[in-house]
Amino acid sequence: MGLKYCCSRSKWRFLALVFVVIFAFRGLSYAEKAPNFSFIQEATSAPAVSFYDYIIIGGGTAGCPLAATLSTQDADILVLERGGSPYVNTTKIRIENFISTLKDTSPDSFSQAFVSEDGVPNYRARVLGGGTVINVGFYSRAETFFLKQTGLDEALANDSYRWVEKKLVYKPVVLQWQSAVRNGLLEAGVLPDNGFTYDHIIGTKTLGTILDRNGNRHTAADLLEYANPTRIKVYLHAVVQKIIFATTKAGSRPKAKGVVFYDANGGKHTAFLKNDSRSEIISTAGAIGSPQLLLLSGIGPASQLQRLGIKVVLDQPMVGREMADNTLNGLIIPSPQPIELSLATLVGITKLGTYVESISGFDFPALSVSGSQSVADDSTTILNQTGKSSLTFQEAAANSTTNLGFIVDKVRGPISKGYLELENTNINDNPKVRFNYFQAQEDLRKCAQGMKIVIDVVNSKSFSRFRYRNTTIQDLLKMMVNMKLNLRPKHPNSTTSLEQYCIDTVMTFWHYHGGCQVGKVVDRDYKVLGVDSLRVIDGSTFSFSPGTNPQATVMMLGRYMGRRILQSRRKMIKSCVKQACIMNLEKKKQI
Repeated sequence: MGLKYCCSRSKWRFLALVFVVIFAFRGLSYAEKAPNFSFIQEATSAPAVSFYDYIIIGGGTAGCPLAATLSTQDADILVLERGGSPYVNTTKIRIENFISTLKDTSPDSFSQAFVSEDGVPNYRARVLGGGTVINVGFYSRAETFFLKQTGLDEALANDSYRWVEKKLVYKPVVLQWQSAVRNGLLEAGVLPDNGFTYDHIIGTKTLGTILDRNGNRHTAADLLEYANPTRIKVYLHAVVQKIIFATTKAGSRPKAKGVVFYDANGGKHTAFLKNDSRSEIISTAGAIGSPQLLLLSGIGPASQLQRLGIKVVLDQPMVGREMADNTLNGLIIPSPQPIELSLATLVGITKLGTYVESISGFDFPALSVSGSQSVADDSTTILNQTGKSSLTFQEAAANSTTNLGFIVDKVRGPISKGYLELENTNINDNPKVRFNYFQAQEDLRKCAQGMKIVIDVVNSKSFSRFRYRNTTIQDLLKMMVNMKLNLRPKHPNSTTSLEQYCIDTVMTFWHYHGGCQVGKVVDRDYKVLGVDSLRVIDGSTFSFSPGTNPQATVMMLGRYMGRRILQSRRKMIKSCVKQACIMNLEKKKQI
């Protein structure tokens, strides 16, 4: 039996090696075909002073589709992205490098790490394409309620979704692990089976992904292929320090007129709006970046700004308020069977207000605050504490840290809210952020209910082949508690109370939002209240995270608002032409 087990392991290791080699070869093939946009340049090549019709701050998930859309008309577009290009090294954004790229926080990496005041590690994207470069690739549209609440035209929104999907989105291949999770969800009562769909529907479904069948990632940066190259300029490593406002008389509305940004060598540049009433500055810097930039530019709570010596342009107490982050809790399961490398390809949307998803085949312990620690050590500790002799469980953990799957629960909303405040006036430093996870009892109740569904999936008949028979749920709960997933204190009852377990093992789903919410900081056209020529279009405007994953809706919103802005621009042009004609007629009559 031991020989048979050894040979089986050798066979799977050989197949895994072949799998990696094929992926690596195809990754090189994709790199050769990666877009070579002539309009994307380093900010060091930017002139000291320049003028544009639209200045977009942040070439991310919303910024790229917005810029591509605006460039299709008679307007000059500038995009300022603080990070580099994902096309320089496309191997970094392939499926097998998901965790290593996310965790890489070296100076020119695609991620910037931060730890919230709640003691939960988190990441911000700093790369052209934004969060689509470092996320799990999950693509699913928002619920209809979100469109109605934010006042979006459903037909235009759906057309904008399709515009994104045509370029980026694929139907995933659902292999053994994901199939077992799907069938387990159905056994657990997450019904019906909705098959493959982008729509947000109660039940279990297969969803879209921005990773193709060869493991290559397709990001929001690819949407720049839609752009008119003669009308757009994208500068990389262009860090915007602040927005400049026109000097106005006391009591009049401030008007955005330009931005100050710095290149990688520290060179200072200023970009101004053209002298045109239609010109605008649009922040698409994300849920951390946009409120931080408004504050540094003098729009925010006056007391906070004055404390840091920032000139108050507009006393706006809601900037940085209502920050929220969707919680992630779950179970990592060592498998006796070899499992595929997969990111989220399906989801269980429950009636309880929770979403259950899974990924597999990664070094999940690398997500712990102490780095890539050994699951074997954790499992040995568990076994010593319980006095059990689960030899096969220890062997599985020791043999491979990637022979693991992770089934997770996300709480919809959430209701719990926090804040963002400046620590200093350096745009490169993270602001202070607190999300107040589980401050609302309803969020905690939903998390516990979601964890019950996760446990039901693990206990299901469909999932049994991927779980060691002598490994209990208590074993798995203890392993998670011992993994040091955050910096929060642990409690003795964290493995006996699911509510306490949620509190002690909470992680981020990287779906943080708020800080510039619609109706509080911006209006329904995403124009900053009390200010002219300035908009914010990104996740900072959300009051809750749309759908099971917000990236589809953020990209849709960039395209949607680009079309709305162009429609408004055309109307203004027609109005100006009409007025000019009337003035000419009046002059002729006078003659």
